[in-house]
Amino acid sequence: MQLAVLGGFVLAAFAPLLHHWFGARTPLVMALFPAGMALWLLGQWPAIAAGEVLLLEWGWVPGLDITLTFLIDGLALVFSLLITVIGALVLVYAGEYLRGHRDLPRFLVIITAFMMSMLGLVLADNLVTLFVFWELTSITSYLLIGFDHTSLAARKAALQGLFVTAGGGLALLAGFAMLGVAGDSWSLVELNAQGDLLRNHELYTPLLICVLLGAFTKSAQFPFHFWLPNAMAAPTPVSAYLHSATMVKAGVYLLARLHPSLGGTETWVITLSLIGALTMATGAFLAIQHTNIKKLLAYSTIMALGTLTMLLGIGTEGALVAFTAFLLAHSLYKGALFMVAGILDHETGTKDVTAMGGLRRVMPMTAAVAFVAALSLAGLPPMLGFLGKELMFESVLGASDYRFVILLLAFTAAFLTLAVAAIVALRPFLGTLRETPKVPHEAPLGMLAGPALLAALSLLTGLAPGMLDGLVGATTASLGATDSNVHLALWHGFNLPLLLSLLSLALGALAFRHWDRLRARLAKLEPVMARGPEAGYEAMMQGLVSVAGWQTRMLQNGYIRNYLVMTLLVLLGLVGHALFIRHSPRFDLGLDVYFHEAIVAGLIIAGAVAACVMRSRLAAVAAVGVMGFSIALTFVLFSAPDLAITQLLVETLTVILLVLVLFRLPRFATLSTPLERLRDLVIATLTGGMITLLMLSVLAGERLPRISDYMVANSQPLGHGHNIVNVILVDFRALDTLGEMFVLALAAIGVYAMLRFHAEEYDTRRSSASPEKHDG
Repeated sequence: MQLAVLGGFVLAAFAPLLHHWFGARTPLVMALFPAGMALWLLGQWPAIAAGEVLLLEWGWVPGLDITLTFLIDGLALVFSLLITVIGALVLVYAGEYLRGHRDLPRFLVIITAFMMSMLGLVLADNLVTLFVFWELTSITSYLLIGFDHTSLAARKAALQGLFVTAGGGLALLAGFAMLGVAGDSWSLVELNAQGDLLRNHELYTPLLICVLLGAFTKSAQFPFHFWLPNAMAAPTPVSAYLHSATMVKAGVYLLARLHPSLGGTETWVITLSLIGALTMATGAFLAIQHTNIKKLLAYSTIMALGTLTMLLGIGTEGALVAFTAFLLAHSLYKGALFMVAGILDHETGTKDVTAMGGLRRVMPMTAAVAFVAALSLAGLPPMLGFLGKELMFESVLGASDYRFVILLLAFTAAFLTLAVAAIVALRPFLGTLRETPKVPHEAPLGMLAGPALLAALSLLTGLAPGMLDGLVGATTASLGATDSNVHLALWHGFNLPLLLSLLSLALGALAFRHWDRLRARLAKLEPVMARGPEAGYEAMMQGLVSVAGWQTRMLQNGYIRNYLVMTLLVLLGLVGHALFIRHSPRFDLGLDVYFHEAIVAGLIIAGAVAACVMRSRLAAVAAVGVMGFSIALTFVLFSAPDLAITQLLVETLTVILLVLVLFRLPRFATLSTPLERLRDLVIATLTGGMITLLMLSVLAGERLPRISDYMVANSQPLGHGHNIVNVILVDFRALDTLGEMFVLALAAIGVYAMLRFHAEEYDTRRSSASPEKHDG
């Protein structure tokens, strides 16, 4: 499976070549790859449903305990099937939606890489590997959202999504680091087996906060929900894939994956339950205010993500079953509805549902698909969405904390979502046929196949939910449920959840009937809502720009002397604090200095002083050269000929370059005030004194074993070489040797460039000085 995921990235890289070969059929050809992966995953369904777990081990950086091990259990299988199946359908859909688009090859590169990034994320067993794929999804989604790079709105939305999710990613990285330390492992399997240890660890609260920040930003939980609707600037195939199967559910997946190890505490239950319920209601409330069909669906996705988070927060076994059922239902109907939205935009030229009407006459197949998928969004029988909503209400009624608040928010979201479903399914297709920017007609088969299949699966799994029992049971087991025997049924009798569904149906129908008036009244709240979380984000970004401007004016103003002053002051503060406050400096001045060593040290000091007081540039360069060559001589005295050679070459090149440059400049001029020169003298003296004290403290400290003894003893066993010098240079000090090689190469290139420059200059001067010859 690891090879398949990595092969997907290779396939993405070859997309332009495939497009050159297959042209408009390229998306169909590339869709075969995720379809094949989906078939392989479907083959694992019986084993996973029976309770087996596949752990596909593959080392990556064994020395750091980083592996590319993939874990396939119920949770991973559900997400992997959604990613591959919907991914294949989206590729087919995109082939028609973007037919003839000049950037189709670029789109195929990015969306395939995005697909493999998400697949690697949900399969990864190692925290480091998971984080790598996590960040890859952020980068590739940024490229997808900003696909239309000529559009300012698309670029702004892409940057907003990237900043929000990348900021959460930094918090998640810190959380993963603490989680790895607390559990003494980077493996999710091992960490989930240590739930009690982690929940009682002193790092639990800070690591949980960091993990929740990462998950909440990725899955658009309140107050980070604002970036997701703005991501609708992406092409519709991206929106369909982004909302149904992939990135926005990455945070939900992470919370589900860590539920056995981090869930169950009061902090977990209250935070996820309340934030999830608030996100539910916020998404549904904001959706009802929009007429753009993609915005309507985007806000309903926020509602669904909040529902999933809330169910994980409640955490009962019934809630985990509801989580899985709702996850499947949402993926199916949301993928279908977004593709329908793309069809409407593609065939009518507008996304505004109020500008559409009567389309059932010219687009009957699209109308039927939209109606079936919207039934599932509304939570009406016999769709899988109805089963998910019933189980959600049942779980909320069984919540232990803040039950009334959560139930009120969930009920509000339910009836508003039903109104949204009615708007999407009925408003564009019923009534008289209205004039649109483009003459509408039925979509081609390539665009209809994907949404039709997803809508049919919503209906089929709703009519026969028992086919999902094994997979749902395996998924709840991977979430920490003790009873994996799940029996899904469409009808549970007349009970309180059904009564709540009927009441939400009545209120939703009422909201749909008076939608225009409701929307007009809610528009009065726009000034208040404009001050919401997105306004905070904009203020933060503006503040960041202001701080950057101030910092540039103060610290990065183009004067090298200011850069040196700031660098040395920071060095003094950090090293001085560590030397004098955290450690008491110890000095051993009993140094044995030979006469010739003192002479070399005196030359270094004299060169430094002379370079500071000379009024001639050439004299100052010569003084600097004396200091540099004396340092090279020091390396020779202390048996470091390789460093001496490097120092000689660099110093020679530096002196030559300085002479060539400074020779053409005017004499020194006094540009600083006496006070500034005094400041520079004090800083230089303090820096030199601190470095001296630091070296004396190091020499007076506890002596460690000689590293040369280790190298001699291990050159043959570890380096497999009998020439100790070669083993040291190539194996033990490989990076140091590589650095020296770069320095030598740079010196050679510099000398060669100077010789060529002077040769060309000499030829130019000679040709200009020679008289012209004329025939005649």
